Amino acid sequence: MNTYKRRIIIVVLDSVGIGALPDAKSYGDEGADTLGHIAERNPGIKLPNLSALGLGNIKPIKNIPPSSHPSACFGKIAEKSSGKDTIIGHWEIAGVITKKGFPVFRNGFPKGIIKKFEQATGKKVLGNKPASGTEIIKELGKKHIKTGALIVYTSADSVFQIAAHEDIVSPEELYSICEKARKILSGRYSVARVIARPFTGKEGSFLRTDGRKDFSIPCPEETLLDNASLNGLKVLSIGKISDIFSSRGITESIKIHDNNDCCRHIINSIAGKHDFSIIFANLIDFDMKYGHRNDVEGYKNALEEFDLLLPGITGSLKDNDFLMLTADHGNDPTAPGTDHTREYVPLLCYGKTLRRGVNIGIRGCFCDIARTASEFLRLPEMKNGKSFLKQIRS
Repeated sequence: MNTYKRRIIIVVLDSVGIGALPDAKSYGDEGADTLGHIAERNPGIKLPNLSALGLGNIKPIKNIPPSSHPSACFGKIAEKSSGKDTIIGHWEIAGVITKKGFPVFRNGFPKGIIKKFEQATGKKVLGNKPASGTEIIKELGKKHIKTGALIVYTSADSVFQIAAHEDIVSPEELYSICEKARKILSGRYSVARVIARPFTGKEGSFLRTDGRKDFSIPCPEETLLDNASLNGLKVLSIGKISDIFSSRGITESIKIHDNNDCCRHIINSIAGKHDFSIIFANLIDFDMKYGHRNDVEGYKNALEEFDLLLPGITGSLKDNDFLMLTADHGNDPTAPGTDHTREYVPLLCYGKTLRRGVNIGIRGCFCDIARTASEFLRLPEMKNGKSFLKQIRS
């Protein structure tokens, strides 16, 4: 092993679940299997690079064969926290267990909350119901432009989303409005995220922009990122990671346009002369563009696109780098509705100095990732999870 500093690269394949958890029925997700059902519906699916790492060795997956000599260590992890939200999943990956899920508002937000929001912003509200982000701007975009009222909507997730046309409300003003909403949404109304959703265009061709910004509830406990930064290590976030962790414990963040852009930044950050000890990235397209829209073929295509980019990531790794590929929850596009699904997530661990082909089994908590990463980086021990580093270290 050379003297180059140790480095962890965690890449979250947002929503790529790998089969229903034992308690999935209580979440309405019995039989969910994001990856399995996508592969089953697409016999021609081609994921040669993920398969070579050992994706098909985690469990039998139709049309994704196991490798006879996996180049990575492989397994799957159960979520221990209550819920199936983006924030809950990422917090658990970073070492924090959430015992109580965040509130959801399947019939929209109470009149009292909306009234406070209108008073704080000086603007009326349109919508206030669960909706697809693309569909609600089609429905209410024209009225929003005419009246200046804000489009407010939610989903099956714990979110308060605010959409506005950039010609009516600038992104900067929309972010300020979201900060006001974040202060109002406290106590029993503490949604996980307030999300700014700026859009442009004309009626019939409205288009959401890259100006999305999440205003997340702060994590109540110390995460892997806090542990690293408090001990003098630098942390880079790529994608929505910084928003999920309210920028806490993060040295530098990079916003991304799509999965391909995210992979480009991952590769450049690994290969470049940077001083980061943790690179934490989220590939959002799987969830946002395909899972929530029940687009099975689009999801399959996105997986294949990532697979083509994967050698660029693994080929950039230095001797003391440790790559973990995982997910934060499921979002089975074949399931009824458009909600996340309560699933196991895959775990593939690869590094030039790590063992190959080790089956690390079924892990009981996403926190095992943070516990293992802390041990690898020689940081103080995280309180939750169990390290699997001894199993995979060569």
